[in-house]
Amino acid sequence: MKRRFILIMSCISIAAFPLLSLAQTDNPGVQKAMAFIQSLSDAQKSRALYSFDAVTRFNWHFLPPTMVARHGTVVKDMDAHQKQLLYDFMQVYLSEKGFKKTRDIMDFEYYLKEIQPKNPSRIPENQFVAFYGDPSKDKVWGWKFGGHHLALNFTVVDNKLSYAPFFFGVYPAEAESGERKGTRLMKEEEDMALDLINSMSEKQKAKAIFSLSTFNEVVTTNSVHVGPLPDEGISVKEMNNQQKANLNQLIMHYLSAMPLKIAEMRLKHIANEDFNSVKFAWAGNTERKKAHYYRIQGKSFLVEFDNTQDNANHIHTVWRDFRGDFGTDLLKEHYMTAEHHQHK
Repeated sequence: MKRRFILIMSCISIAAFPLLSLAQTDNPGVQKAMAFIQSLSDAQKSRALYSFDAVTRFNWHFLPPTMVARHGTVVKDMDAHQKQLLYDFMQVYLSEKGFKKTRDIMDFEYYLKEIQPKNPSRIPENQFVAFYGDPSKDKVWGWKFGGHHLALNFTVVDNKLSYAPFFFGVYPAEAESGERKGTRLMKEEEDMALDLINSMSEKQKAKAIFSLSTFNEVVTTNSVHVGPLPDEGISVKEMNNQQKANLNQLIMHYLSAMPLKIAEMRLKHIANEDFNSVKFAWAGNTERKKAHYYRIQGKSFLVEFDNTQDNANHIHTVWRDFRGDFGTDLLKEHYMTAEHHQHK
Protein backbone atom coordinates (compact mmCIF):
# COMPACT_ATOMS: atom_id res chain seq x y z
CA MET A 1 0.00 0.00 0.00
CA LYS A 2 2.77 2.44 0.88
CA ARG A 3 4.46 1.83 -2.45
CA ARG A 4 1.21 2.65 -4.26
CA PHE A 5 0.85 5.90 -2.35
CA ILE A 6 4.37 6.96 -3.28
CA LEU A 7 3.61 6.19 -6.93
CA ILE A 8 0.60 8.49 -6.89
CA MET A 9 2.21 11.26 -4.88
CA SER A 10 5.33 11.31 -7.02
CA CYS A 11 3.38 12.80 -9.90
CA ILE A 12 2.53 16.02 -8.03
CA SER A 13 4.60 19.10 -8.54
CA ILE A 14 4.43 20.90 -5.21
CA ALA A 15 5.35 24.14 -6.94
CA ALA A 16 2.12 23.94 -8.92
CA PHE A 17 0.05 24.71 -5.83
CA PRO A 18 -0.08 27.79 -3.61
CA LEU A 19 0.42 27.18 0.09
CA LEU A 20 -2.89 26.91 1.93
CA SER A 21 -2.93 27.81 5.60
CA LEU A 22 -6.06 27.10 7.58
CA ALA A 23 -5.00 28.53 10.93
CA GLN A 24 -7.91 30.38 12.55
CA THR A 25 -6.56 33.85 13.33
CA ASP A 26 -4.09 34.26 10.50
CA ASN A 27 -6.04 32.39 7.83
CA PRO A 28 -5.46 34.28 4.57
CA GLY A 29 -8.66 32.81 3.17
CA VAL A 30 -10.72 34.36 5.97
CA GLN A 31 -8.89 37.67 5.69
CA LYS A 32 -9.44 37.88 1.94
CA ALA A 33 -13.05 36.70 2.24
CA MET A 34 -13.81 39.48 4.71
CA ALA A 35 -11.97 42.07 2.60
CA PHE A 36 -14.18 41.14 -0.34
CA ILE A 37 -17.40 40.98 1.71
CA GLN A 38 -16.71 44.36 3.32
CA SER A 39 -16.26 45.90 -0.13
CA LEU A 40 -19.83 44.99 -1.12
CA SER A 41 -22.73 47.39 -0.95
CA ASP A 42 -25.68 46.58 1.29
CA ALA A 43 -27.64 45.44 -1.77
CA GLN A 44 -24.82 43.15 -2.88
CA LYS A 45 -24.46 41.73 0.65
CA SER A 46 -28.18 40.93 0.74
CA ARG A 47 -27.67 38.72 -2.30
CA ALA A 48 -24.33 37.24 -1.26
CA LEU A 49 -24.67 36.33 2.43
CA TYR A 50 -26.68 33.39 3.79
CA SER A 51 -26.84 31.31 6.94
CA PHE A 52 -24.89 28.07 6.72
CA ASP A 53 -28.05 25.96 6.92
CA ALA A 54 -29.73 27.71 3.97
CA VAL A 55 -30.90 25.08 1.51
CA THR A 56 -29.53 27.12 -1.39
CA ARG A 57 -26.04 25.96 -0.37
CA PHE A 58 -26.81 22.71 -2.17
CA ASN A 59 -28.17 24.33 -5.32
CA TRP A 60 -25.71 24.22 -8.18
CA HIS A 61 -25.79 23.94 -11.95
CA PHE A 62 -23.68 24.42 -15.05
CA LEU A 63 -26.27 25.78 -17.48
CA PRO A 64 -26.34 29.55 -18.09
CA PRO A 65 -27.91 31.51 -15.21
CA THR A 66 -30.53 32.82 -17.66
CA MET A 67 -31.79 29.22 -17.83
CA VAL A 68 -31.19 28.16 -14.21
CA ALA A 69 -31.10 30.98 -11.65
CA ARG A 70 -28.16 31.26 -9.23
CA HIS A 71 -27.89 32.60 -5.70
CA GLY A 72 -25.27 35.19 -4.86
CA THR A 73 -23.97 38.49 -6.09
CA VAL A 74 -22.90 38.61 -9.73
CA VAL A 75 -19.44 39.47 -11.04
CA LYS A 76 -20.67 41.66 -13.89
CA ASP A 77 -22.16 44.13 -11.41
CA MET A 78 -18.97 44.51 -9.36
CA ASP A 79 -16.55 47.37 -9.77
CA ALA A 80 -12.89 46.76 -10.63
CA HIS A 81 -11.79 46.87 -6.98
CA GLN A 82 -14.39 44.33 -5.89
CA LYS A 83 -13.46 42.00 -8.73
CA GLN A 84 -9.79 42.14 -7.76
CA LEU A 85 -10.64 41.38 -4.12
CA LEU A 86 -12.79 38.44 -5.26
CA TYR A 87 -10.01 37.03 -7.43
CA ASP A 88 -7.45 37.50 -4.65
CA PHE A 89 -9.76 35.51 -2.37
CA MET A 90 -10.37 32.77 -4.95
CA GLN A 91 -6.65 32.24 -5.45
CA VAL A 92 -6.33 31.04 -1.85
CA TYR A 93 -8.76 28.20 -2.52
CA LEU A 94 -7.65 27.29 -6.04
CA SER A 95 -4.25 26.30 -7.33
CA GLU A 96 -2.63 28.54 -9.91
CA LYS A 97 -3.73 26.09 -12.58
CA GLY A 98 -7.26 25.92 -11.19
CA PHE A 99 -7.62 29.69 -11.06
CA LYS A 100 -6.36 30.04 -14.64
CA LYS A 101 -8.83 27.41 -15.81
CA THR A 102 -11.63 29.26 -14.06
CA ARG A 103 -10.69 32.58 -15.64
CA ASP A 104 -10.24 30.99 -19.08
CA ILE A 105 -13.75 29.51 -18.91
CA MET A 106 -15.13 32.87 -17.80
CA ASP A 107 -13.26 34.61 -20.61
CA PHE A 108 -14.69 32.24 -23.22
CA GLU A 109 -18.13 33.71 -22.52
CA TYR A 110 -16.92 36.77 -24.44
CA TYR A 111 -16.08 34.50 -27.37
CA LEU A 112 -19.51 32.86 -27.15
CA LYS A 113 -21.15 36.28 -27.25
CA GLU A 114 -19.04 37.10 -30.30
CA ILE A 115 -20.07 34.00 -32.26
CA GLN A 116 -23.67 33.92 -30.97
CA PRO A 117 -24.58 37.61 -30.58
CA LYS A 118 -28.34 36.98 -30.64
CA ASN A 119 -28.30 34.30 -27.94
CA PRO A 120 -29.69 35.93 -24.75
CA SER A 121 -27.72 33.50 -22.55
CA ARG A 122 -24.32 34.77 -23.72
CA ILE A 123 -23.58 37.22 -20.91
CA PRO A 124 -19.92 37.69 -19.92
CA GLU A 125 -19.08 37.81 -16.20
CA ASN A 126 -22.47 36.29 -15.36
CA GLN A 127 -20.96 34.26 -12.51
CA PHE A 128 -22.20 34.42 -8.94
CA VAL A 129 -20.52 34.17 -5.54
CA ALA A 130 -22.32 33.36 -2.29
CA PHE A 131 -21.18 32.82 1.31
CA TYR A 132 -22.81 30.55 3.88
CA GLY A 133 -22.03 31.42 7.46
CA ASP A 134 -19.63 34.09 8.72
CA PRO A 135 -15.99 33.38 7.77
CA SER A 136 -14.72 35.79 10.46
CA LYS A 137 -16.19 33.91 13.43
CA ASP A 138 -17.86 30.62 12.46
CA LYS A 139 -16.07 27.27 12.66
CA VAL A 140 -18.40 26.02 9.96
CA TRP A 141 -18.91 28.09 6.82
CA GLY A 142 -18.78 27.76 3.06
CA TRP A 143 -18.86 29.56 -0.23
CA LYS A 144 -19.58 28.80 -3.84
CA PHE A 145 -18.84 30.30 -7.22
CA GLY A 146 -20.70 29.42 -10.36
CA GLY A 147 -22.26 30.32 -13.66
CA HIS A 148 -22.22 28.85 -17.15
CA HIS A 149 -19.79 25.90 -17.17
CA LEU A 150 -18.54 26.64 -13.65
CA ALA A 151 -19.66 25.26 -10.29
CA LEU A 152 -17.16 25.36 -7.43
CA ASN A 153 -18.32 24.45 -3.92
CA PHE A 154 -16.22 24.91 -0.77
CA THR A 155 -17.00 24.00 2.84
CA VAL A 156 -14.76 24.88 5.79
CA VAL A 157 -15.24 22.86 9.00
CA ASP A 158 -12.90 23.38 11.98
CA ASN A 159 -10.31 24.83 9.58
CA LYS A 160 -10.51 21.79 7.30
CA LEU A 161 -11.52 22.39 3.71
CA SER A 162 -13.85 20.31 1.53
CA TYR A 163 -13.76 20.97 -2.20
CA ALA A 164 -16.63 19.20 -3.98
CA PRO A 165 -18.58 18.97 -6.10
CA PHE A 166 -16.64 20.91 -8.68
CA PHE A 167 -17.56 21.27 -12.34
CA PHE A 168 -15.59 22.71 -15.23
CA GLY A 169 -16.91 22.86 -18.79
CA VAL A 170 -16.33 24.74 -22.01
CA TYR A 171 -18.08 25.44 -25.30
CA PRO A 172 -16.69 25.44 -27.85
CA ALA A 173 -13.85 23.26 -26.63
CA GLU A 174 -11.91 24.38 -29.70
CA ALA A 175 -12.55 27.78 -31.23
CA GLU A 176 -13.34 27.37 -34.91
CA SER A 177 -13.42 30.97 -36.06
CA GLY A 178 -12.33 34.48 -35.23
CA GLU A 179 -9.12 35.62 -33.57
CA ARG A 180 -9.21 32.65 -31.18
CA LYS A 181 -9.47 30.05 -33.93
CA GLY A 182 -7.56 26.93 -32.91
CA THR A 183 -7.60 27.72 -29.18
CA ARG A 184 -8.48 24.63 -27.13
CA LEU A 185 -9.52 24.71 -23.51
CA MET A 186 -9.50 21.62 -21.28
CA LYS A 187 -7.57 19.71 -23.92
CA GLU A 188 -5.56 17.68 -21.39
CA GLU A 189 -8.67 16.05 -19.93
CA GLU A 190 -9.58 14.87 -23.42
CA ASP A 191 -6.21 14.05 -24.98
CA MET A 192 -4.79 12.15 -22.02
CA ALA A 193 -7.87 9.94 -21.85
CA LEU A 194 -7.90 9.33 -25.60
CA ASP A 195 -4.24 8.32 -25.43
CA LEU A 196 -5.07 5.90 -22.61
CA ILE A 197 -8.03 4.18 -24.27
CA ASN A 198 -6.17 3.94 -27.60
CA SER A 199 -3.13 2.38 -25.93
CA MET A 200 -5.21 -0.61 -24.87
CA SER A 201 -5.33 -3.99 -26.53
CA GLU A 202 -8.57 -5.24 -28.02
CA LYS A 203 -9.06 -7.42 -24.96
CA GLN A 204 -8.61 -4.44 -22.66
CA LYS A 205 -10.92 -2.28 -24.76
CA ALA A 206 -13.61 -4.95 -24.53
CA LYS A 207 -13.61 -4.37 -20.78
CA ALA A 208 -13.05 -0.61 -20.79
CA ILE A 209 -15.70 0.32 -23.38
CA PHE A 210 -19.05 -0.45 -21.77
CA SER A 211 -21.25 1.31 -24.34
CA LEU A 212 -20.95 2.31 -27.99
CA SER A 213 -23.43 5.14 -27.42
CA THR A 214 -23.00 8.12 -25.11
CA PHE A 215 -25.26 9.97 -22.69
CA ASN A 216 -25.29 13.56 -24.01
CA GLU A 217 -24.33 14.68 -20.50
CA VAL A 218 -22.44 13.65 -17.37
CA VAL A 219 -24.58 10.92 -15.79
CA THR A 220 -24.77 12.51 -12.35
CA THR A 221 -25.83 15.90 -13.80
CA ASN A 222 -26.29 18.40 -10.92
CA SER A 223 -27.44 15.92 -8.25
CA VAL A 224 -26.93 17.12 -4.69
CA HIS A 225 -25.40 13.86 -3.49
CA VAL A 226 -24.31 10.87 -5.56
CA GLY A 227 -23.34 7.26 -4.98
CA PRO A 228 -21.17 4.98 -7.09
CA LEU A 229 -22.25 4.43 -10.68
CA PRO A 230 -22.52 0.87 -12.08
CA ASP A 231 -19.32 -1.14 -11.71
CA GLU A 232 -18.20 -0.94 -15.33
CA GLY A 233 -14.90 -0.52 -17.12
CA ILE A 234 -11.39 -1.83 -16.68
CA SER A 235 -9.61 -1.81 -13.34
CA VAL A 236 -6.11 -0.47 -12.82
CA LYS A 237 -4.84 -3.94 -11.94
CA GLU A 238 -5.70 -5.02 -15.51
CA MET A 239 -3.52 -2.29 -17.04
CA ASN A 240 0.16 -2.42 -17.87
CA ASN A 241 2.60 -0.15 -16.06
CA GLN A 242 2.53 2.61 -18.66
CA GLN A 243 -1.26 2.64 -18.71
CA LYS A 244 -1.34 2.81 -14.90
CA ALA A 245 1.02 5.77 -15.03
CA ASN A 246 -1.13 7.45 -17.70
CA LEU A 247 -4.30 7.05 -15.65
CA ASN A 248 -2.46 8.30 -12.60
CA GLN A 249 -1.40 11.41 -14.52
CA LEU A 250 -4.99 11.96 -15.67
CA ILE A 251 -6.25 11.84 -12.08
CA MET A 252 -3.46 14.21 -11.12
CA HIS A 253 -4.57 16.63 -13.78
CA TYR A 254 -8.06 16.84 -12.28
CA LEU A 255 -6.61 17.26 -8.81
CA SER A 256 -4.24 19.99 -9.97
CA ALA A 257 -7.09 22.52 -9.79
CA MET A 258 -7.24 21.99 -6.04
CA PRO A 259 -5.12 23.50 -3.29
CA LEU A 260 -2.22 21.33 -2.19
CA LYS A 261 -3.75 20.12 1.08
CA ILE A 262 -6.96 19.03 -0.62
CA ALA A 263 -5.08 17.30 -3.43
CA GLU A 264 -3.03 15.43 -0.83
CA MET A 265 -6.19 14.39 1.02
CA ARG A 266 -7.75 13.03 -2.17
CA LEU A 267 -4.56 11.17 -3.04
CA LYS A 268 -4.38 9.58 0.40
CA HIS A 269 -7.97 8.41 0.02
CA ILE A 270 -7.21 6.85 -3.35
CA ALA A 271 -4.06 5.17 -2.06
CA ASN A 272 -5.74 3.86 1.08
CA GLU A 273 -8.59 2.43 -0.96
CA ASP A 274 -6.10 0.64 -3.25
CA PHE A 275 -5.27 2.36 -6.52
CA ASN A 276 -5.53 -0.99 -8.32
CA SER A 277 -9.27 -1.08 -7.63
CA VAL A 278 -9.94 2.21 -9.47
CA LYS A 279 -11.86 1.71 -12.72
CA PHE A 280 -11.70 3.53 -16.03
CA ALA A 281 -14.86 3.22 -18.16
CA TRP A 282 -15.45 4.52 -21.68
CA ALA A 283 -18.52 5.09 -23.86
CA GLY A 284 -18.76 6.13 -27.49
CA ASN A 285 -16.05 6.80 -30.05
CA THR A 286 -12.31 6.70 -29.42
CA GLU A 287 -11.43 9.59 -31.75
CA ARG A 288 -11.37 13.30 -31.09
CA LYS A 289 -14.24 15.33 -32.59
CA LYS A 290 -16.51 12.29 -32.28
CA ALA A 291 -18.86 11.82 -29.36
CA HIS A 292 -17.25 10.18 -26.32
CA TYR A 293 -17.58 9.92 -22.55
CA TYR A 294 -15.47 8.43 -19.81
CA ARG A 295 -15.43 8.12 -16.05
CA ILE A 296 -12.88 7.25 -13.41
CA GLN A 297 -14.35 5.71 -10.28
CA GLY A 298 -12.88 4.67 -6.96
CA LYS A 299 -14.48 3.75 -3.68
CA SER A 300 -14.88 7.36 -2.56
CA PHE A 301 -14.72 9.49 -5.72
CA LEU A 302 -16.00 9.84 -9.25
CA VAL A 303 -14.72 11.78 -12.24
CA GLU A 304 -16.95 12.19 -15.29
CA PHE A 305 -16.02 13.63 -18.68
CA ASP A 306 -18.51 14.18 -21.49
CA ASN A 307 -17.91 15.53 -24.99
CA THR A 308 -20.96 14.66 -27.05
CA GLN A 309 -22.86 17.87 -27.75
CA ASP A 310 -22.32 20.29 -30.65
CA ASN A 311 -20.37 17.88 -32.86
CA ALA A 312 -18.23 16.70 -29.93
CA ASN A 313 -16.90 20.19 -29.32
CA HIS A 314 -18.56 20.83 -25.95
CA ILE A 315 -16.88 19.48 -22.80
CA HIS A 316 -18.36 18.91 -19.35
CA THR A 317 -16.34 17.49 -16.44
CA VAL A 318 -17.20 16.92 -12.80
CA TRP A 319 -15.49 15.60 -9.66
CA ARG A 320 -17.75 14.09 -7.00
CA ASP A 321 -16.89 12.76 -3.56
CA PHE A 322 -19.33 10.11 -2.37
CA ARG A 323 -18.82 10.95 1.30
CA GLY A 324 -17.48 14.47 1.14
CA ASP A 325 -19.60 16.54 -1.26
CA PHE A 326 -20.56 19.79 0.47
CA GLY A 327 -18.36 18.79 3.41
CA THR A 328 -20.65 15.97 4.51
CA ASP A 329 -17.85 13.87 6.02
CA LEU A 330 -16.28 16.86 7.81
CA LEU A 331 -19.64 18.00 9.16
CA LYS A 332 -20.44 14.52 10.46
CA GLU A 333 -17.13 14.45 12.33
CA HIS A 334 -17.69 17.97 13.64
CA TYR A 335 -21.15 17.26 15.03
CA MET A 336 -19.99 13.99 16.61
CA THR A 337 -17.00 15.53 18.38
CA ALA A 338 -17.86 19.20 19.01
CA GLU A 339 -18.42 19.69 22.75
CA HIS A 340 -21.38 22.04 22.38
CA HIS A 341 -23.19 19.44 20.28
CA GLN A 342 -22.38 16.55 22.64
CA HIS A 343 -24.01 18.34 25.60
CA LYS A 344 -27.24 19.11 23.82
